[in-house]
Amino acid sequence: MKNSILTQLVSDLKALSIKENVKIWKRVAEDLEKPTRQKREVSVDNIINTLKKGEIAVIPGKVLGKGKFDGEIAAYQFSQSSREGNKTLSLYELIKKNPKGNKCRVMG
Repeated sequence: MKNSILTQLVSDLKALSIKENVKIWKRVAEDLEKPTRQKREVSVDNIINTLKKGEIAVIPGKVLGKGKFDGEIAAYQFSQSSREGNKTLSLYELIKKNPKGNKCRVMG
């Protein structure tokens, strides 16, 4: 893991996990530490078909494809087409907005 932004994000997620006593951020951090070829890729269609109303999709990888999801999607990366028409957040934006990880579901 050579990307300094990714390294800092992983460090921040682990620290928040300890501070807030929330396991979800540690899991996301561990997934982000994996090699690129093992990172998750999730389609917008999969998010639409899996999440319940009010849940926030957390993708420790990349969101791909087209589609309109009513809720929020937080991910490390997005394809251009997956951003169109969706409420997207970076993982940093999500942890600032929701440090306890309430109603968040890790997907992929």
